[in-house]
Amino acid sequence: MEPFDSFLVRISDFLGNHLYEGIFLAALLETIVPPIPTLAVFPTAGFLANQQGIPLIGVVPMILFGAIGATIGTSAIYLIALKLGRVVLLRYLKYVKVHESKLERVEIWFAKYGEKAVFLGRMVPVMREMISIPAGLLKMRVSKFVLYTFAGSLIWATGTILAGYYFGESIGLAASKT
Repeated sequence: MEPFDSFLVRISDFLGNHLYEGIFLAALLETIVPPIPTLAVFPTAGFLANQQGIPLIGVVPMILFGAIGATIGTSAIYLIALKLGRVVLLRYLKYVKVHESKLERVEIWFAKYGEKAVFLGRMVPVMREMISIPAGLLKMRVSKFVLYTFAGSLIWATGTILAGYYFGESIGLAASKT
């Protein structure tokens, strides 16, 4: 079995036994360790919830845990960018091929779109993890950052988890339907 395949099997096994904790943990870790994609984990969790016969109302806490986990995780990145500042971050960002000219373009773009960028950025893969850096560097107010991050993350979690849930329903394999 390929390493990525075994990784997905382990995630599915963990989620099957710990849906709510798994959603929170995946959302928290995704923002800090980007190779853990909520785009794969959230729909899988929704699908597993359906397969386990969890009613739709039981999915609501999963959505909330996903949004809270993402908000906490991305807030950590925001605070690191806010506290360390541009010079220190550039030293580390060069390892992921982000140089000063690219960071300047991002800062100009962020200064123009700020709040909208945080809100909408929480719904775009890759940008989900990165939007916290310019927000911290440009000292966006913490309360606004948390509010827009939570709102965007809530929409992302709702859409992806429900997509998996309704996919499970559409194939009709749920435990309560057999």
